[in-house]
Order: sequence, then structure tokens, then C-alpha cells
Amino acid sequence: MSGKCSNCGLDFAEVDTGDGPAVFIILIAGFFVVGLALFVEVSYQPPYWVHAIIFLPLALAVPLGLLRPFKATLIALQFHHRARQGTHDHQVGDE
Repeated sequence: MSGKCSNCGLDFAEVDTGDGPAVFIILIAGFFVVGLALFVEVSYQPPYWVHAIIFLPLALAVPLGLLRPFKATLIALQFHHRARQGTHDHQVGDE
């Protein structure tokens, strides 16, 4: 794999999404999985082992399934808006 995209020229060394995708995924997946678990509990009142069989795999599958698309979207937005690392133009004391 080269250091730049052959189609758009994106330098992969400058790509840094940080924890942004993970934070969005935690919020979205948590809302979805917990909301669904509460709905099932209130509607059907199944035993706890049914919750474990349904919602533990779902709690793993949803974030893992969303991580790549969210990271790719964040990288595309950074490229589109030409986001770069912040820098200081002067040192402290220079005025």
C-alpha cells in the first residue's frame, strides 16, 4: 500500500480520525441496543438468558459493523473540507 491514494491524492500519513467514530458509534449503538432491549423487556418480559442470547451478540455486532463506515465517512469529510492539524503561528511571548 502506497502513502497516497492513486485517485484523489489523499496522503494516508495525515489521516487521523482519533476517537471520533468510536464516540458516535457508542452513542448510536447504545441507543439502538438498549432501546430495543427495553422494548423487548416491557413487551414480552422474557427471562434474562434470552436477553443475553439476543443482545450481547447484537451489542458486539452493531458497533463492529458501523466502525469502518463511520471512520471512512470521517476521513472523507476531513478530505473534503481540507481539515489539517492545528498549529501555532507564533510562540508564547511573541506579540
